[in-house]
Amino acid sequence: MCGIVGYVGTKPAQSILVNGLARLEYRGYDSAGIAIIDGSKIGVTKTAGRVADLISSIAADQGSYTGSVGIGHTRWATHGAPVTKNAHPHSDCSQNVAVVHNGIIENYMQLRDELIAAGHTFTSDTDTEVVAHLVEQMGDEPLEIIVRNIMEKAEGALAIGVVRASDPDLIVAARRGSPLVIGFGDGESFLASDIPAILEHTRRIAIVGDDNVVSLTPGGVSITDLAGNPVEPVVRDIEWDLESAERGGYDDFMLKEIYEQPKALTDTLAGRIDDHYRIHLPELDLTPREARAIDKVFVVACGTSYHAGLMAKYAIERWTRLPVEIDIASEFRYRDPVLDDRTMVIGMSQSGETADTLAAIEYAQAQGAYVVATTNVVDSSMARVADSVLYTRAGPEIGVASTKTFVCQLVLMQILALYLAQIRGALDGATVEVMAKSIRALPDQVEKLLERADDIMEQARKYTDVKDVFFLGRGVSFPIALEGALKLKEIAYVRAEGYPAGEMKHGPIALIEKGVLVVGVATKSHLHAKTLSNMEEMKARAATLFMVLTEGDTEGQRLADDVAWVPPAPELIAPVTAVIPLQLFAYAISKAKGLDVDKPRNLAKTVTVE
Repeated sequence: MCGIVGYVGTKPAQSILVNGLARLEYRGYDSAGIAIIDGSKIGVTKTAGRVADLISSIAADQGSYTGSVGIGHTRWATHGAPVTKNAHPHSDCSQNVAVVHNGIIENYMQLRDELIAAGHTFTSDTDTEVVAHLVEQMGDEPLEIIVRNIMEKAEGALAIGVVRASDPDLIVAARRGSPLVIGFGDGESFLASDIPAILEHTRRIAIVGDDNVVSLTPGGVSITDLAGNPVEPVVRDIEWDLESAERGGYDDFMLKEIYEQPKALTDTLAGRIDDHYRIHLPELDLTPREARAIDKVFVVACGTSYHAGLMAKYAIERWTRLPVEIDIASEFRYRDPVLDDRTMVIGMSQSGETADTLAAIEYAQAQGAYVVATTNVVDSSMARVADSVLYTRAGPEIGVASTKTFVCQLVLMQILALYLAQIRGALDGATVEVMAKSIRALPDQVEKLLERADDIMEQARKYTDVKDVFFLGRGVSFPIALEGALKLKEIAYVRAEGYPAGEMKHGPIALIEKGVLVVGVATKSHLHAKTLSNMEEMKARAATLFMVLTEGDTEGQRLADDVAWVPPAPELIAPVTAVIPLQLFAYAISKAKGLDVDKPRNLAKTVTVE
């Protein structure tokens, strides 16, 4: 998730681009840059850091650019560390082309190798740079045709903006999957990955459709499909103010990020499941022999990441038959765990900076273990320390309470478990295919589930005044119960406890009485009947039941006072959709109480102290 902005008109482009990037910085803050056509050349200024650092670089640049056509970018790193050479815009060998890009080009290594063989020299570690060299490679063809050809060649989700020195009044852009909007002005046209970047200048906006190519000039905008057929834009007038626009029209970032989960899952899966439903994790850097030598796995994490780590335990044990231990990271190194060079240690942290988890993986490495970091931030401290890194690619998460990063962690652990099972020969190809297909279906399932979000939140608001809540689940539903309880505690300040449903009779059931709410996560599984029996025990003691059930579960519906339905899925895949209603449940109660969901009291997004 990066921020793109473009301008073509008669005004100086520099301030328009920089101000637009400042309003898109929530989409990425690793580096920033602009490219402006100035006469017969393209001037590029870029730097690692935030937009403020870019402004300082522009001020220090003796060759400042005064042209009225340009593109800009604020980066959230996916390929290559967040350093200046990897900042956008990227140029070709001749410096006559500049490109900005949001998304992931899955086949960039193949394209890069072909271009290097043709004599091109690359200066960055990014997937984006291949686009600039492809433009150069295709010669003097019209830029619109070149961009269409590139979209045909490139695989994955991407939005690009391209300028060329020989086309001084033109920006060509294209989109597949990653968002892109255009703005219409008087003698000027605008391009952006999100509306806030250009709302100061125009309220006449159109959304670019998938596999559409856009040509922007001072005189207007033309759009075609990849075959060159004209596409008529649907223009609408935006009534949001700027503050609302930064949140995409949502009331707050948390709700926006809940709705971004289908896209975040799509990006997390990109390139990791092929068309034959085989799993690919080249970044794991393990040979089959090394993978087969592993005889034990540890998972270390804190908070929400710990709950995702429980998913890793269930999936890896079930699919690979390897024993898995999971530890709260702050406890791990102090209990003197038994590790050696046949041990894999998975450190999970969304920021990659969590002090306890970082210390745990450093300890594990010192004992000779093979360390895999899973994080959402490229080149974070954990990423630099670990032997291998798996990135979730969820994009920046502004709300303190994790939503989209959590579901991406769940899916990444499922992918990792399947990959280990595949490479170790623990699962046959047919079983891997079934699970991979189910994982690939998750973005669409979450999208459809979110269409019912208002119904789920309306049910949740009934419980705004509740004081005590138990979240119960069994098997893989237990981590989801823990996560649901944590969300309610974090943003609604309600006492909530997550328990294995079968454990209630060993003490906590003493607290069940009229007025206590029990949230049961009871999706279909081999423990489904047992979970419903545990819910019966709660019901018999006058608890109110809000249940997350698989569509069509009439037996569970009979017990529940309220139901949030989720689509059918294999047992180990179902947690990804089951957590969505619990996010919405906590969100609705917090909002009904008038609380700030984005900045809950006493909490920070990243915990960098022990």
